[in-house]
Amino acid sequence: MKIAYWIVTGLLAVFLVITGIADVIKLPEAAAVFSHLGYPEYLMPFIGAAKLLAAAAIVFPRFPALKEWAYAGLVFDIIGAFYSHILVGDPVVNWVIPCAALCVVFVSYFLYHKTKQSEGDS
Repeated sequence: MKIAYWIVTGLLAVFLVITGIADVIKLPEAAAVFSHLGYPEYLMPFIGAAKLLAAAAIVFPRFPALKEWAYAGLVFDIIGAFYSHILVGDPVVNWVIPCAALCVVFVSYFLYHKTKQSEGDS
């Protein structure tokens, strides 16, 4: 169970770091998506920094309360992205990344609690 948790969480952290850096440095491709969704460019560094902090919170086990907050924040962020794609009339294929990311967050969160529970049982 622990190996599965770290694989899924590692993939999630890599996704968050890549997209977080792209947002912080205002990569033109990321800025185009922000603009397409109707968001101001000045939000990019804030969202990017939040993604980077969330990646750190879910990877480092020292602060479990922060980990819970990071998971919650990611759910809101990703649902917002999904909803934004729907509102601007994007085709279903553009919904795939937010849906996949949300699934990875849920699986990571589920495995985190399963791993934590099994450590408490031993």
